[in-house]
Amino acid sequence: MGENTAISWCHSTWNPWIGCTRVSPGCQHCYAEAFARRYGKADWGPTAQRVRTSAANWRKPIIWNRKAEAEGIRRRVFCASLANVFEDNPQVETWRRDLFDLILQTPHLDWLLLTKRPENIIPALRKIQALKRDNLYDHLWLRGHFPNVWLGTTVENQAAADKRIPALIQVPATVRFLSCEPLLGPVDLSGTTCDTVWIDAGYAATDPGLGALVREEGWPIHWVIAGGESGPHARPMNPDWARSIRDQCVAAGVPFHFKQWGGLTPKANGRELDGRIWDECP
Repeated sequence: MGENTAISWCHSTWNPWIGCTRVSPGCQHCYAEAFARRYGKADWGPTAQRVRTSAANWRKPIIWNRKAEAEGIRRRVFCASLANVFEDNPQVETWRRDLFDLILQTPHLDWLLLTKRPENIIPALRKIQALKRDNLYDHLWLRGHFPNVWLGTTVENQAAADKRIPALIQVPATVRFLSCEPLLGPVDLSGTTCDTVWIDAGYAATDPGLGALVREEGWPIHWVIAGGESGPHARPMNPDWARSIRDQCVAAGVPFHFKQWGGLTPKANGRELDGRIWDECP
């Protein structure tokens, strides 16, 4: 994790704490779990102790924010590559509140919060508000959203799409995105299997879960990332799975980002899909 990263869809990676729990087939060869165990950073599992990162690490986004402001740019920060911000775990509740305080202090950074547990987002926000005991979060999110938070969920196959996308689109966000990585099967984003159109024009939704009326026109999913698995046990990705997601995005006018084919190493087979680098971003 650091100010500069090799991940093609963000500028920086940052972790408030380390540790997580496997929840689906996409976690089978988790690089974060392997990294943490190799270097003794943390253990994995629902009862394992989570490890908060250092105070020096928590100061880094403040520095990045100052640089971004001085340069007149915005930086995308992937949070968290070694944890899950919305894990339902009492160990991290106060740390999560501290994270959202940090997000408020860094308005020139766009925070990309990626989770396999989007159903936990609303309960987590309610817990943060209870801990804060003021109306700041009610004003910024419960009645709208944090302008510099992008919310995403992992969609490795159709089962994950059917479960996670409906939960994600219930939460207001400046950008909602999908990470179809590792892509383990074909994914239909039309939403027909759930009687909900996920990528389609004219979307409008209310969000009673946050206690406020939130309406938006357009597409509920604003960005899609796809890629194959990497590592010594990488499961192969059928090229047609990636092409299908790309074609669905192109038809809907949704930015599409192809991260990698995967293989033994992330860059083993390159990033071109049908002769083109797909680097689109909202």
